[in-house]
Amino acid sequence: MHPAIPHLLELQRADQRIAALRSQLQSLPIRIREADAKLSGARQELASAKQAHTNSLTERKKLELDVEQWKERARKYRDQGAAIKTNEAFKALQHEIANAEAEVARAEDRLLEQMMAGEEIDRRIRTAEALLKDAERTVAEDHRLIEAEQAARQKELEGALAEREAALAPVPEDLRELYSRIAKRHRGIVLAEARKEQCLACGMRVLPHIYQELRRESNHEVFHCETCGRILYFVEAASVNTPAAGKGASAAADSSA
Repeated sequence: MHPAIPHLLELQRADQRIAALRSQLQSLPIRIREADAKLSGARQELASAKQAHTNSLTERKKLELDVEQWKERARKYRDQGAAIKTNEAFKALQHEIANAEAEVARAEDRLLEQMMAGEEIDRRIRTAEALLKDAERTVAEDHRLIEAEQAARQKELEGALAEREAALAPVPEDLRELYSRIAKRHRGIVLAEARKEQCLACGMRVLPHIYQELRRESNHEVFHCETCGRILYFVEAASVNTPAAGKGASAAADSSA
């Protein structure tokens, strides 16, 4: 194995960790905006409910005035009754009185409906106030947790960057450039393990003579997968247990089960 391969593997692990941490850090402002949007929605609902309450009061005053105007008109018609001299005029006046009283009844019905609607708006305001208070608590806690997570991820990122520098230091300049080129092409996955004459990154076959070279401890060359171009490396499989050791492991597993 080329002596730089272990360092490149450490570099790749550090880069993957750095990319993941940066992605998490980039997502945190989005989460803050989403939390703030919930709070903004709760505030808008309360403002809308209060505006509806204001409009309801305005409409109620208009209806109350309407009721009083029709009542006053009916009173005036009744006061005119003493001055009526003919039956025709009296009948006409009674008709006007009846019409005014009917309008009073209709106006009072509309006022009652408006008052009932006002009660519903009052309930809506109380609900919106409670939801806003809950949203303020929730969003404040979200901010606290996100800020704590941001600080932790930033500290981890600084550690990962230091690890990257340590892994990069022993790597020759030509391999650094090669690593950067492959990383750009394969989204940071530069090295691929070769196992059973196969590249585990792309799944394509590794030529037998290259696979044999990768397995030699004395090999100091850098080999690439002919299909995906990644740097290949070989990891010796763990030694197989002897039959006796295997039986002991099976017995231990059986007893623990």
